[in-house]
Amino acid sequence: MQEFENIQSLWQSHSVEVKITSDEMLNQAKKEVNSIRTKSLFNIGGMFISFLAISSLLICFDFSSWATFLGIGIIVLAVAIYTLILYREHRLISRNDFTEHPGAFLKKLHEYQLSRFNLYNKLYWFYAAAISVGFILFFFETLNQLNTWVQIAIVLFTVLWMAFCATILRKSYMNKEKERIDLLIEKFERISAQFKEQE
Repeated sequence: MQEFENIQSLWQSHSVEVKITSDEMLNQAKKEVNSIRTKSLFNIGGMFISFLAISSLLICFDFSSWATFLGIGIIVLAVAIYTLILYREHRLISRNDFTEHPGAFLKKLHEYQLSRFNLYNKLYWFYAAAISVGFILFFFETLNQLNTWVQIAIVLFTVLWMAFCATILRKSYMNKEKERIDLLIEKFERISAQFKEQE
């Protein structure tokens, strides 16, 4: 036991302090910010393609029920609003040059974090409800043309998919993004502190 304590005290006395310069930290932060910006653009692009694809249903198919038109309209409106929210969030992190003004960018990063929290906790449920109502109205006409087992399979798959997205997938994505933004905020706080020390 004495030997273990000697090894432990020797290990603790040789702790190495890792110093990272503000330039290295800024380069790491730059890569992470660019990754977030790129991912944000892909999300906006995906939502825009969804908007066009769902809107094209109105042009390409001849629906007779008013419920189908209303369902597609609700889905298109929900996707359009969600796309605009994603674009607004993208502008929060893409407007400032963080290499020149880390303090101002840090403030925008806090706003972005709060906006993402609201998006995943509050606005997500409005989006999910609108999409669900839209699909119900859309399926009102289209499911009548299919046999009973296909109807049950489509409805069951839709309900299970929405439940999976609303619970497991949303929480996993939300936790991963929260960790990433928290780490980025911590880096910018240290960068800002180092810049203040140099002044």
